[in-house]
Amino acid sequence: MKSCNIIKGLILFVFANVFTIVPCSSRNVPVKKDFKIIKAQYQQMAEKNTDVNCVPRTINKEGKPICTDIEDWTSGFFAGSLWYIYDYTKSGKWRAEAEKRTVALEPLRNFTGHHDIGFMVYCSFGNGYRLTGNPQYKEIIADAANSLATRFDPRVGLIRSWDNIHLRDSEYLVIIDNMMNLELLFEAAKITGNNHLYDIAVSHADKTLKHHYRPDFSSYHLVDYDSITGEPRRKMTVQGLADSSAWSRGQAWGLYGFTICYRETKDKRYLDQAVNIADFILNHPNLPEDKVMYWDFDAPGIPNEERDVSATTIAASGLLELSKYVSPDDRKRFFSAAEEMLVSLSGPDYLAKKGENGNFILKKSVGSRRHNSEVGVPLNYADYYFLEALIRYDRY
Repeated sequence: MKSCNIIKGLILFVFANVFTIVPCSSRNVPVKKDFKIIKAQYQQMAEKNTDVNCVPRTINKEGKPICTDIEDWTSGFFAGSLWYIYDYTKSGKWRAEAEKRTVALEPLRNFTGHHDIGFMVYCSFGNGYRLTGNPQYKEIIADAANSLATRFDPRVGLIRSWDNIHLRDSEYLVIIDNMMNLELLFEAAKITGNNHLYDIAVSHADKTLKHHYRPDFSSYHLVDYDSITGEPRRKMTVQGLADSSAWSRGQAWGLYGFTICYRETKDKRYLDQAVNIADFILNHPNLPEDKVMYWDFDAPGIPNEERDVSATTIAASGLLELSKYVSPDDRKRFFSAAEEMLVSLSGPDYLAKKGENGNFILKKSVGSRRHNSEVGVPLNYADYYFLEALIRYDRY
């Protein structure tokens, strides 16, 4: 009888814990419906933009796509989005299109012009390698990581994001976006055994954690470091409202980036940082009811300010991954917040109709409101992280 009671107790314990871990959700995001629109839009986009060296980035005032060359920081997102469509559909047609657009980016394996080689190569070749195991993709990932590593100075302990031409009187410019490019280093370290790449990623994350964040866990956009001592010289924003404000996409980059760092290192400091950033975003009084963020949390005209769909897609994808590493209560609320974001983005205010929006998926992103650049338009990285978030949600 005693052993029977012990077994019953164990069953109840397991049952209770399993059902507190799994998020309670009615699965409100219409993933299947969204992908019907996604496939139609990107089929037309691929047909209209046949030059593989011209990557669709956004649209002009007439609604026509604006392309960029492969050295633009956004060049990997279109191929990456095609890989996600292949990931969801398993259709050879989408694989062939993704491969064609990815191969066109191969010269980037030796690119050292700025830090965004992680976006450019990992979103394209990284997804391709994950889905196909192509050994050539593996080699390109390794080369690109080594190229990114050339921008690391051990005296500063960080990867230099921009060269000094971006800001007068600067020494060593590092932006919060750079946290996203660490994933390329972590992946290359795993597939090559080059621990130096891992160490660079950890060093960059540590110094970003120390110097980029305010006491409320909001982030500066940019820190200019002394190139000899490695100490911060000044902290500011370039694309947000002001040096003291919380630029929304920057907060999303940090949330996602520190989640990556925890996944790859299991260092709880990174998990705690990601949770604190998530709390800053989700508990902020200026987060709209539909959870589609304004371009800056401190924008003066709220609620009549532009939303930034790109910041929201990044945050939604990051929250879905983060939710898998935290306590049951945090897991439920992070999952639910991501779900609310995706439900909103799947609605008519943000999801484009077939044949419209330059064949991009989502409307109403903001590149840089401060510079009146790409305001209220689709952006290829908003589409990319939306696709990633939909697949993460669908397979949760």
